[in-house]
Amino acid sequence: HQERPVKLRSTSIAFAFLLLACATAVAAELRTSAPEAQGVPSQSVQTFIETLEKEVDAPHGIVIVRHGHVIAQGWWSPYQRDGTHMLYSLSKSFTSTAIGMLADEGKIDIDAPVLSFFPDDGPKEPSANLKAMRVRDLLSMNTGHHNDTLAALTQGGDDNWPRRFLSLEVEHHPGTHFRYNTGATYMCSAILQKITGKTVLEYLTPRLFKPLGIEKPTWENDPKGVNVGGWGLKVTTQDIARFGQLYLQRGEWEGKRLLSANWVALASAAQTDNGTNPDSDWNQGYGFQFWRCRHNGFRGDGAFGQFCIVMPDQNAVIAITAGQGDMQKTLNLIWEHLLPAMKDGALPANKSAADALAKKLASLNHPTVKGDAKSALAAKVSGKVFTLEDNAAKLKSVALAIDGAKTTLVLTTEQGEQRFAIGFDAWATSDVMFHKLGIPIAATTAMQPVAASGAWTSGDTFTIRAWLTETPFRLDVSLKFSDDGRSVTLSTRMHPMQGKAMEIKGTAK
Repeated sequence: HQERPVKLRSTSIAFAFLLLACATAVAAELRTSAPEAQGVPSQSVQTFIETLEKEVDAPHGIVIVRHGHVIAQGWWSPYQRDGTHMLYSLSKSFTSTAIGMLADEGKIDIDAPVLSFFPDDGPKEPSANLKAMRVRDLLSMNTGHHNDTLAALTQGGDDNWPRRFLSLEVEHHPGTHFRYNTGATYMCSAILQKITGKTVLEYLTPRLFKPLGIEKPTWENDPKGVNVGGWGLKVTTQDIARFGQLYLQRGEWEGKRLLSANWVALASAAQTDNGTNPDSDWNQGYGFQFWRCRHNGFRGDGAFGQFCIVMPDQNAVIAITAGQGDMQKTLNLIWEHLLPAMKDGALPANKSAADALAKKLASLNHPTVKGDAKSALAAKVSGKVFTLEDNAAKLKSVALAIDGAKTTLVLTTEQGEQRFAIGFDAWATSDVMFHKLGIPIAATTAMQPVAASGAWTSGDTFTIRAWLTETPFRLDVSLKFSDDGRSVTLSTRMHPMQGKAMEIKGTAK
């Protein structure tokens, strides 16, 4: 009798913690809704998705949010919902957010001179323009440099990137010359680490990533352990949507203020002019590491089609991860199909259209290589090492190992071999170090997950398609063998980085 109240109390406490955990999980996820309930016809969304598939090579993931509800989301297999994706310059918007939070805490004045944070790294006699450069100028890409400083930092032969940045000539007075400058974003990251002793990733984890439910962020570092800032962040497509929703809600998330409304306004406003073409979404003004868009929107974006598009007038956010060359095309499709479809009030339910859209989203995929599982040449070439002629990729040899249903592509350089598991009519996964193959997909030396499929597309040619599923890239490979199996022509192309395939001859010993 005396123990019963204690047991009830313990159960109540446990139940309360369970409710708290569930509430936290719900807070991290955006609610879902039928498109019509949020004023968007399902058919319009499906038309946009299908047009995107036809005209953009290649979409990887998409999340569309209206009135705080996800009305459509999907991933083109082998890309997955929970997979993180390389953001390239969309990383810049997260670095800007870190500076904004630091300013909200009163720990940085964005009008402070950049030199003031690096008293030991500046030149002995800094120029007047360098002395005039402020944190504000880093954020708005108005440092005064005539060219982007990224190459000078990464290829300058100095592990101290801030010192290298401060040694560069500043040709224009800061604040007067817009130049997209990834080195400027890096300096924001370096300044934050100087002030806090934490990387941007460490600083943002309790302030942004955890509250938004961003669970697996990673960020590349410079040689001294500073997050590179202007690129190198990996998060999921859903994480991008949450980040955009935070900005749409002017810095509030689940009733808590994570970022001041003032900073959101500054970052998303046109801080500088950047062109005069009314039809270009890269000429609408630039904020603090955000681009202005046509139709009164703003966005963070990254190379090869990484988008976080915020549409305040429509109360909408669109997050996209992709691997494409023409990013304007994606924006044009949004303005053509989704923008006019967003109505002010709820629309009548349309179950058949909503079901058709759901079916489409659930079946998104990039097709595997179509062809035969076997060839008469397979026995002649399997396991045979073909030595390659000198080539720009510095590949030394190639081999195709076929063991029953298991096929493996082996590429070798001076740094060793890399092995790709190849699926037939399916995606087989493996991990590869692409920097060891001379393929400059990013400044990373980490293992990259790959999903690959292959088939004999003719009697003498084995074709492979390999998606680097945490990046925008796809490696297309074909091996055309001679009839006697003693020679091969290796064709390789990294989409969308390379427009034309490289062909390399090889012979077997």
